[in-house]
Amino acid sequence: MSVGMLDHFNIRTRKLAETVRFYEEILGLTNGDRPDFAFPGAWLYSEGKPVVHLVDIAPTSEPQKPDSGVVHHIAFASRDFGAMKQRLQSKGFTFRSREVPGGAIWQIFVSDPNGVLIELNYDAVAERV
Repeated sequence: MSVGMLDHFNIRTRKLAETVRFYEEILGLTNGDRPDFAFPGAWLYSEGKPVVHLVDIAPTSEPQKPDSGVVHHIAFASRDFGAMKQRLQSKGFTFRSREVPGGAIWQIFVSDPNGVLIELNYDAVAERV
């Protein structure tokens, strides 16, 4: 028996368009097919897999949580550290970058429009090639 790999994460947002733009324009995901649910939202794809599910709670009275709640962050295995840093700087996004002690991984941390902290991990050896 195995739980398996993480399939996707879901964000309930009052900022659907802004959140879709962030994941498309900043992280490079693709807004794609989504089942015909009875509520508005979007699915964003990475390499053909819907990894970010968005639910628009604007038409409801549900309060918007200001951050990720008890989940501290969501991490993506990523490529092209330099290009992502340049993209974030050119779009005016605040972010932190660091090298994990030992030097095998470089990381970038950036928050989406809902305050969800996104961690982008880069294989330092592959990035140096």
